Amino acid sequence: MEYVEPKVFLVGETRVLEEGLKAYLKHVGVPDWTSDATSDSELLCEVMGRLCYRSFEPGLNPNVTKVREGNGVYLNNILNVGHGSVLEHAVMNFVFSDVSRVFTHELVRHRAGSAMSQESLRFVRLDKLSAYIPTHIKEDENGLKVYTEAMEQLEEVQIKLAEVYDIDNAQTFGVKKKLTSAFRRVAPIGVATTIGWSCNFRTLRHVIEMRTEPSAEEEIRLVFGQVYEMVKERYPNLMGDYEVEMVDGLPWVKTAHRKV
Repeated sequence: MEYVEPKVFLVGETRVLEEGLKAYLKHVGVPDWTSDATSDSELLCEVMGRLCYRSFEPGLNPNVTKVREGNGVYLNNILNVGHGSVLEHAVMNFVFSDVSRVFTHELVRHRAGSAMSQESLRFVRLDKLSAYIPTHIKEDENGLKVYTEAMEQLEEVQIKLAEVYDIDNAQTFGVKKKLTSAFRRVAPIGVATTIGWSCNFRTLRHVIEMRTEPSAEEEIRLVFGQVYEMVKERYPNLMGDYEVEMVDGLPWVKTAHRKV
C-alpha cells in the first residue's frame, strides 16, 4: 500500500503551421502582419478573432478604422467582451497521474471542449494499491489508522484473487482481461490511476474556475491549482486576468471574466 500525491504533466499544445498562416495572411491582403504573441496558442486565438472582423489592420475592412495592437491588448479585450468562442481553437494536452477515480469521475463531467483517455483497470491489474490521502483523514491519527487498514485489506483481496485464479498462468490475455475486470470490482474508488485530458482554453478557464472554488472536492482543487500554476506563465495573455486567494491551504483562482 502506497500513498501518493497527484501529478500534472503538460504533454502537448497547439502549434501554428507558419506556411499555412502566411498563405492565409497573403490571401486576405496583409502579408506583412505579425503578432507579438508569446505562444502559438495565443497567436492562433488572436488570428481567429481578427478574421471575424478583418481587423488585422485599419482599412482592410472599410468599417474598421482602428485596431487594437498587440496580442495581450487584443486578447484582453476578447476576455472583457466575453468572446469566448475564439479561445476554443487552441488546445492543451495534459496527463494527470496518481489521481483517484473520485477525481476522474468528477473530471469526466466536463465533456464539452475536451477529450479523455483513462488507464483501464480491465487491462491493468491491481497488484498493489496506491491512493491520495484527503486532508481530514491525514490530520486525524485514528481516522488515518482505519483508512490505512481498509486500504491494506483491499490490496490483500487483489493479491488473493490473483492467487486463487492463478492469473499469471492464464492461457490467454482474454482470460486475464476477464479476471482483471472482475477483480477491480472490489477495488476502492480512491485507488490511484492515470487519465489523459485534452481541452481548449475556453474549457480550461471554466474548469479552473469551477474546480478551484472552495466548495469543490479537495483532490480536484489540488490538481487544478497545479494546472493553473503550470499555464499562467506559459500563456500570460490568455490567463493573465486571474487572481488567487488561498482557502484551506489550496488556491481559489478567480476572475471578473467568468464563463468567457
